[in-house]
Amino acid sequence: MARGCGASVIEAATGILYTDLYQLTMAQVYYCTGLHERKAQFDHFFRSYPNYGAHQAGYCVNAGLESLLQWMSRARFRQEDLEYLRSLRGVTGRPLFQEGFLRWLERHGDWAGLSLWAIPEGRIVHPHVPLTVVQGPLAMAQILETPLLNHLNYQTLVATKACRIRESGRGRPLLEFGLRRAQGAAANAGARAALIGGADFTSNVALSQLVGLPPKGTHAHSMVQVFISLGESELDAFRAFAEVYPDDCLLLVDTVNTLESGLPNAIKVFEELRRKGHRPLGIRLDSGDLAYLAVQAAKMLDQAGFRDAAIVLSNELDELVIWQILTQIEDEATRAGVEPESVIGRLVYGVGTRLITSEGAAALNGVYKLVAVEHNGAWVPAIKISETPEKTPNPGHKAVWRLYDSRGQATADLLCLAEEDPTQAPELVLRHPMDHTKLRRLRREEISGMEQLLVPILREGELIYELPSLEEMRAQRLADLERLDAGVRRIVNPHVYHVSLSERLWNLKQELLARMRAPASGAG
Repeated sequence: MARGCGASVIEAATGILYTDLYQLTMAQVYYCTGLHERKAQFDHFFRSYPNYGAHQAGYCVNAGLESLLQWMSRARFRQEDLEYLRSLRGVTGRPLFQEGFLRWLERHGDWAGLSLWAIPEGRIVHPHVPLTVVQGPLAMAQILETPLLNHLNYQTLVATKACRIRESGRGRPLLEFGLRRAQGAAANAGARAALIGGADFTSNVALSQLVGLPPKGTHAHSMVQVFISLGESELDAFRAFAEVYPDDCLLLVDTVNTLESGLPNAIKVFEELRRKGHRPLGIRLDSGDLAYLAVQAAKMLDQAGFRDAAIVLSNELDELVIWQILTQIEDEATRAGVEPESVIGRLVYGVGTRLITSEGAAALNGVYKLVAVEHNGAWVPAIKISETPEKTPNPGHKAVWRLYDSRGQATADLLCLAEEDPTQAPELVLRHPMDHTKLRRLRREEISGMEQLLVPILREGELIYELPSLEEMRAQRLADLERLDAGVRRIVNPHVYHVSLSERLWNLKQELLARMRAPASGAG
């Protein structure tokens, strides 16, 4: 009987074999050549910001590290995993994996030998900066590539989108509503990332339980439809909801006619609640011209004495749509006899599909590249040549420093060799990672502060880092945003943030590139 592909199978597929085949075949090559336990360093970084087409990001929000660490804590080669690998055959029918390699995986196929450094979750990050650094035995560091990228890239992508939506909405409350539209179990990772990046709450009940937040939501159009289909009315539906939730009453008002039915009926119910000593929460708008309807709703609610009632907007929202809604409100509210801020100041955004899927930028181009190997007790830098300069990684064991200008604003992220100490240099030369014609010189007095971004997370498999709470990650994001130039934070056409190489790292990179090119240029 063929094995099914149900939920239990999908859950089982997130173990140690949650990797690409070529990671395992490369690991076996390392084993057969005696390189499998040689120490190596891989850097994880992304090459460019998400570009959504009509608009683009000027920064990212780092996320996903805790999820990766949780996966690593439970992922081991079990007998059933080894038996499956033992059953695989090449094109001639010979076993794909040798028995000696499988026995080595049985004894050493875990993460005990790996050390890891990372930029903490919630921090603002930029292209070509190592977000995660892995050091340890080559074979297991290689096998880690795919699950690491899977856990970190997507959550960073969604956290970035959530932050941009929060910025566009001028800090008004943001609810994540993406569970129904997400790609399977990615809804949990996406909701977590959204909460780091800018969402206040999620409708995802299970994820809310795990992170210690109350889930948020209203009701669906179907509740009103049921009452109408049974010969009752929208008002009856609203009264039934209010009877069950008198202190949590937030009504969806656009099932029949928003301004002629939904809002008047909601206000009737709110008045009934008020007479009973309850305070209604507000209304939700899920269709139509949301800006126009929000202005009219605020006007009607104000006239009825519900000036603090929230107006939740939903339906295909993202940062650009919210930007347009707010611009329209500012233009139309005064003409309608309403102060724009009395509308904007009560808005709440429920964002689903376009957040959880990062619509317009479906994947972060994060990569995991070998940058050094150990030889005779020393780290030897490694590099690859690409026809596309952006794909040539920065070699060697590095440190990442964030530099702040005289205003206290982040002015550059500086990649330098690990043994360098830029805090002692009277002047810093900042090299463009790819273009030899571009450099900056910063005198020490032009720099108000420097901080190292990478922190130690694992030491030979042991967790040595205290994982931050959700509130700490959110606070870090806000602090980094405050120190980021307004031009870089723009929703459309942001300024380019400088990521630079130290002079020593730049020279090392050029030396390695010249060495790699020498045989080809001298051939013939």
